Amino acid sequence: MKLLDCDVFVVGNPPPSFGGRYFIFVKLITDDGIVGYGESYVATVSPHVIADIIKDIFGRHMIDMNPHDIEPMGRRVHGSGFTHRPDVTMMGAWSGLEMACWDIIGKAANQPVYNLIGGKVRDRLRSYTYIYPDADDTIDAVYSDPDVAAKRALDYLDKGFTALKFDPAGPYTIYDGRQPDREYLAKSVAFCRCLREAVGDKADLLFGTHGQFSVSGAKRLAKAIEPYDPLWFEEPTPPDMPERMAEVAAATSIPIATGERLTTRFEFSRVLSQSAASILQMNLGRVGGILEAKKIASMAEAYYAQIAPHLYCGPLVGAANIQVAAASPNFLILESIEQWGGFHADILKSPVKMEDGYVIVPEAPGLGVELDEDVARQNPYSGDMLHLEMSPDPSDFQPKITPTDDRSAS
Repeated sequence: MKLLDCDVFVVGNPPPSFGGRYFIFVKLITDDGIVGYGESYVATVSPHVIADIIKDIFGRHMIDMNPHDIEPMGRRVHGSGFTHRPDVTMMGAWSGLEMACWDIIGKAANQPVYNLIGGKVRDRLRSYTYIYPDADDTIDAVYSDPDVAAKRALDYLDKGFTALKFDPAGPYTIYDGRQPDREYLAKSVAFCRCLREAVGDKADLLFGTHGQFSVSGAKRLAKAIEPYDPLWFEEPTPPDMPERMAEVAAATSIPIATGERLTTRFEFSRVLSQSAASILQMNLGRVGGILEAKKIASMAEAYYAQIAPHLYCGPLVGAANIQVAAASPNFLILESIEQWGGFHADILKSPVKMEDGYVIVPEAPGLGVELDEDVARQNPYSGDMLHLEMSPDPSDFQPKITPTDDRSAS
């Protein structure tokens, strides 16, 4: 069996666009007609440029190769152009291709991928979702008003979720890390308090940040929210220096989670060796694919660390996350986009199955899902914005002035 052809779909994610502005799906075809699908999570440049990179990688390093040859193909990509180091763009592009190879391998063997990487450990996977606005909310209310968020949290509990994520800690910019503003410190505490009062012990609270803070700033924030017992404090400092994130981990009882912006086992090994985090959030569309994620999960197990695969993209990355999570003894929890409905269901021929806050591990071969190419072609992405973008301006503390504290006249 040889890899014969490659195609890429850059798909716009219609409003409310939970999971990002677009998805990058990869299709591989073998010489005996087996089709495999994958997804790349790359946000560094235009997705149409990424599509060309994916096709270039396929043409240089994969065409006429056996899709089973994951290790040699991955080594070619990792060393391409005399780099031989973690490269988030290259590894993100490779991740979608690698994922599609596993889909082919599973279909050829008539086995789900988890049976080919160690076997299924569990039949269902505990899941969490961000607290998103419902149809009646103004789009910002659930992100800015802790009472609205608490009310929305109860809706998710009714659907069976036992863990919810939120990130009220303020904007993230290209100039971070920084000290948290007083306003956002107070808002973070208010969110934790209101949500804990609303859910009690029925759900874990997952406190999200995006690497905004300096070490001392992250310590201050951790101390402020610690009384509400979050399950984790996510990416408290920028991802470059896990040695510094380790100082935050040592200063708080809240477990530190990180990894959505990291790629390959080499970057995750620094996190583990420095004790910077005990929960690893690899995104399989960026980290290097399924085999790389399984290596990281096994490496983490030796450190008594757990995995919580990250998802802020499309459902094929989600499907790959499910395969690795199902085969990993040290799995903790899986990120879902609500209940995998809306466009995440429309883009698949059969949606991911979820019951009472748990994802049901599929038994179908390969990734267990199939891309609906007709829907993909009907929703091309024509915008020029990236999947996610940081603020280009520094975040300077500007306290709100109200009539009761206006001292301008004095």
